[in-house]
Amino acid sequence: MNEYCIVPDWLHNIFLGYGNPSAAQWTNMPDLLEVVDFKDTFLDSDHLRSSFPDFQVCFTSPDGSEDLEPIPPFRIKLPKAMKSSNHALPGNKKSTIITPNNGNVGDHDYEKEKLFVEPYTPADPGPYPQDKPKQNSVRFTPTQIGAIISGIQPGLTMVVGPPGTGKTDTAVQILNVLYHNCPSQRTLIITHSNQALNDLFEKIMQRDVPARYLLRLGQGEQELATDLDFSRQGRVNAMLVRRLELLSEVERLARSLKLPEDVGYTCETAGYFWLLHVYSRWEQFLAACSQNHDKPAFVKDRFPFKEFFSNSPQPVFTGESFEKDMRAAKGCFRHLSTMFQELEECRAFELLKSTADRANYLMTKQAKIVAMTCTHAALKRKDFLQVGFKYDNLLMEESAQILEIETFIPMLLQRQEDGYARLKRCILIGDHHQLPPVVKNMAFQKYSHMDQSLFTRFVRLGIPYIELNAQGRARPNIAKLYNWRYRDLGDLPYVREEAIFHKANAGFSYEYQLIDVPDYNGKGESAPSPWFYQNEGEAEYLVSVYMYMILLGYPASKISILTTYNGQKLLIRDVVSRRCTACGIPPPSKASYHS
Repeated sequence: MNEYCIVPDWLHNIFLGYGNPSAAQWTNMPDLLEVVDFKDTFLDSDHLRSSFPDFQVCFTSPDGSEDLEPIPPFRIKLPKAMKSSNHALPGNKKSTIITPNNGNVGDHDYEKEKLFVEPYTPADPGPYPQDKPKQNSVRFTPTQIGAIISGIQPGLTMVVGPPGTGKTDTAVQILNVLYHNCPSQRTLIITHSNQALNDLFEKIMQRDVPARYLLRLGQGEQELATDLDFSRQGRVNAMLVRRLELLSEVERLARSLKLPEDVGYTCETAGYFWLLHVYSRWEQFLAACSQNHDKPAFVKDRFPFKEFFSNSPQPVFTGESFEKDMRAAKGCFRHLSTMFQELEECRAFELLKSTADRANYLMTKQAKIVAMTCTHAALKRKDFLQVGFKYDNLLMEESAQILEIETFIPMLLQRQEDGYARLKRCILIGDHHQLPPVVKNMAFQKYSHMDQSLFTRFVRLGIPYIELNAQGRARPNIAKLYNWRYRDLGDLPYVREEAIFHKANAGFSYEYQLIDVPDYNGKGESAPSPWFYQNEGEAEYLVSVYMYMILLGYPASKISILTTYNGQKLLIRDVVSRRCTACGIPPPSKASYHS
């Protein structure tokens, strides 16, 4: 198994459990990203300032002067203090102030190091609505920002996420920033369950990552809440359909330039058309513009592709300002450049004729973010090695629920290159305080400690981790039931401030209740078959509470019933069907198996 697949050198000693526990942290790794483009991570300048409380944030324009009205997006030059200390990120520390030499002092006993931030104006994406990039709307906490910074840098990143602290949002933003800063690298996403993988994948689809670079492997792909098909065959079909759409656009572009339309026959002929007629006209246009900056209407009059963009929803040029029209012209050319880049990517699907070859090419070359469960990775490992599957980064969610061997296998889905492992980043996200891996064999569980995940073992070894510390899911009083288990788990501001979290629930005396249901008809918990647990008394009580809430006026869409056993889930469904259907009461929005 290990003949052609090896663990990266930077992770080797950590995995075996000896050496410096922080040796694989990004602060000790070479080839760091010195300047990071955070894209839509920060919603405004105040958000950025609050994310770095231990640094003096300085906004600078490209010419070096101070920017008094900074507007995102931002590029940040990471300071030396952050790169020289394992405790520089908010999630890695307990004290409020950390000096550059790791001494704990008061707020005013030392001068904060400067953090240089460069706001920049992104390029005009193009004149059509589909050109506009999707934007993040999550206001990340300082600890989440620390996790994002650690995740986009080389090395091992471990994030402990208590319930409701935004583990998935943090993971998605790591992927988003990583894609834009390292566009040539490929990332593998692993989770324990299909449900968690689909939740993560659906949020990635809402970020500025083109759908043609996303691939979802495994059986759970059909459950994605989207009309698009992200399976291998679905992506191949989407690329072929997109190829025809783009070639028709090339023909329309040729007509607008008064050229023969046969340039849109294949992706190859379209590539020649781009070089000979499109790019050459653009270069001539730029040369002419360089000598006519003083003419406001010059761009509008001389832009060579004006007729092609005549179908845009809004007029592209105003003729009132050379600078504004030039920015719009560059946006139009960016649209054309992206169009021909997509055609170049479609060319392989044009040359490959068999479905299998196209699917393998998509997985090994085209897709930049590939998602699968740990079970699928283990089952298909031989196939991945055979087709030459490659990836640079590994992000694993639900890490604390995955067996150690199931965590190890995804690291070995590719062969070494020149004697070295290609893996550059390993990001493990989970919560070792929640459910451990399920091991039904008691001997393996108790005597072999097989129910201890790799994530939990790393935590016990003292490897530094970032613990997310603000939850936004539960009322503060409900969160107190479990926040004692974590270092410093608090609440997000809207949980403390919004009225919905403080209003009483009609018909209930308490915010939460723990009910002991006695044996029902002389029968308590039972197991009709091994590992198929049921409790009829609890099921009857739950359905009675549900019917009571419906009669009080609670909408069924707002009520969820969660249970930890498959057997109990099926029993609750039977009781709901028997008791509610007869009374005309709709079923709850969710009655699911949750582990």
